[in-house]
Amino acid sequence: MGTNGSTMLEPLRQGLPPLDPAAVSDAASCALPARYEAVREARRFTRRTLDQWDMGERFDDVCLVVSELVTNALRHGLTADTSCAGPHEPAVRLHLMRWTERLVCAVRDPSHDSPVARETDDFSAESGRGLFLVDSFSDSWGWHPMAGALSGKVVWALFRLPRTGARPHAE
Repeated sequence: MGTNGSTMLEPLRQGLPPLDPAAVSDAASCALPARYEAVREARRFTRRTLDQWDMGERFDDVCLVVSELVTNALRHGLTADTSCAGPHEPAVRLHLMRWTERLVCAVRDPSHDSPVARETDDFSAESGRGLFLVDSFSDSWGWHPMAGALSGKVVWALFRLPRTGARPHAE
């Protein structure tokens, strides 16, 4: 992954059994350039990764959330001095991690500013709905500052996955 998994995963406990960073069954990460074409690259990376994990049926929801998280990182997480991150520290990085019963999408950017979910009744507005969509399509989301040698923050979204072999319950 290229980052300290336990640092990134610390806040992902919200009412779920604890996550053991060593128990990640699959993980993938990609560096994204500081330009808006990176959103398309993030979608392609997400498609390839979910297909490799036989999770293509989750692509629509996960891709929408990844697109919003990456767009927010590019729009709000970069400044003139951070958009030109060096080769060892990409401006934005997308992480996808899968456990038996959950999938986490995490986007790291160099900003220390907290993401702000704007309350809006204007659903025809061109912007301002990103975190509302993340909240609507994922099971939970959050953010936290990076610790140690890594600077910036991680904004993450969690998707619960059905247990393998579990039967759907009747309504």
